[in-house]
Amino acid sequence: MAFILRQSFIYLSISCIVSVLFSCRNDASNINESLVFRYNEHKNIGSLDPAFSKDIADIWATNQLFNGLVQMDDSLHVQPCIAKHWTVSKDALTYSFFLRNDVYFHKDVLFGKDSTRAVTAYDFEYSFNRLLDKKIASPGGWVLNKVDTFKAINDNLFQIKLKQPFPAFLGLLTMKYCSVVPKEIVDFYGTDFRSHPIGTGPFMFKRWEENIKLVFRRNPDYFEKDSSGKSLPYLEAVAITFLPDKQSEFLQFTQGNIDFVSGLDASYKDDILTADGKLRDTYKKTVNMIRGPYLNTEYLAFFMDSNISEIQSESIRKAINYGFDRQKMMVYLRNGVGIPANGGFIPKGLPGYNGKIGFNYQPEKAKELVSKYITESGNKNPEITITTTSNYLSFCEYIQKELQKTGLTVHVDVIPAATLKEAKANGKLDLFRASWVADYPDAENYLSLYYSKNFAPNGPNYTHFKNDLFDEWFEQSFTETNTKQRELLYSKMDSLVMQKAPIVPLFYDEVVRFTRKNVKGLGINPTNLLELKKVKKD
Repeated sequence: MAFILRQSFIYLSISCIVSVLFSCRNDASNINESLVFRYNEHKNIGSLDPAFSKDIADIWATNQLFNGLVQMDDSLHVQPCIAKHWTVSKDALTYSFFLRNDVYFHKDVLFGKDSTRAVTAYDFEYSFNRLLDKKIASPGGWVLNKVDTFKAINDNLFQIKLKQPFPAFLGLLTMKYCSVVPKEIVDFYGTDFRSHPIGTGPFMFKRWEENIKLVFRRNPDYFEKDSSGKSLPYLEAVAITFLPDKQSEFLQFTQGNIDFVSGLDASYKDDILTADGKLRDTYKKTVNMIRGPYLNTEYLAFFMDSNISEIQSESIRKAINYGFDRQKMMVYLRNGVGIPANGGFIPKGLPGYNGKIGFNYQPEKAKELVSKYITESGNKNPEITITTTSNYLSFCEYIQKELQKTGLTVHVDVIPAATLKEAKANGKLDLFRASWVADYPDAENYLSLYYSKNFAPNGPNYTHFKNDLFDEWFEQSFTETNTKQRELLYSKMDSLVMQKAPIVPLFYDEVVRFTRKNVKGLGINPTNLLELKKVKKD
């Protein structure tokens, strides 16, 4: 019966998406069909207002509609956007951004007779004030936590002064929260700006039927050009559907009804990839696979203030780190997608990463460390409990099986994601699975999890790790303006964390993208940002 119901759901889902794709074609009836880029979003987009671009689904959509002062390239280097260039004062506190004068908002009757107007520094002043407005309640207000003041000096000069030096600040400004929006449009729509977005991006909002479809059209007045001087974007439209079933999405992809699938879901991973992460022969002629580092570290975390002696024992914490084969885990459970975490907490792809400071598989050493704990503590039956969610049960069961060979009894407790989130923030779990996806592309973002002034629930230090030398180095990194020296400092901090082993790094995630062969120019980046302005379809 369950199988019949599931098949019926898939049939209805496919019928729905075909209907949506057909209606998207009607939206773009005067467009060359090959110039429409189609993808599916599993989660409904919450808002097209960049001030609320918290989830990846929202960020992907708003990235097509809005621009900020600066932008990040695929190598995580900050590049000009609406700001053509900028200067930083010698004390690293004042940033002066000089704006382009050829950037215009998308056309709208609310702008008056010209239906548009140029972006000025005053628009950024307004947009930043929105982030701080408690009535707006943007989740992105934290981006400006280290900002003292900001103001428009004139139409083309926007100035920001920081409370203290913060080398990662330019990276923060690349977040979609910091996009520019027009005051007169926002004032008119109020909270409905979420579904009536007007920005400056390569695409313009056309139509949105929530949970069904979303359509963007090419912005003919977009200011960026390619290396040969041709106006961007190349595509005429973007059509987004909202099938919640990933198996149905994959079926639509294989049939050519959508152009792109992101990530590797259990429902189709064995169908499309071999055990070692290669495309199966069935798909080689029609599908391209792109993969690269993703700024996400998956790990187990110990609560260092726990009164459980096994958690307090550095020997047990290190035994767990040595006691399982990460490479084998990735092959068996992820078809080779993901990088075994033999380095520290900083993931591969970020400056400061060092692949030699962590732990590798040494089962005999793990046994010795467990025996050492038993001898020193007198506890002949050491045991731990790993708390996880159902999505990561297979990983925890693999680790459980491997660690039991060391003489350590391991239990696995599965709880809902919301319960785990609340419990880890309030110190109710001794050992739990977690992940950290970068809010902004700087290793400081990862190392902040081990700064003693960031103890949860008032900060992201969920382990309650405390080390005076680490704190000293962390604070020193804020004033280090030499990029190479700062990266070296980051690596030293990461190494110190691993020496104390408050965590068990499992793997550094990878971005995996599958596209149809006719899609060209879809790159990949460690923040998993979807950039469509340079995409072409043959």
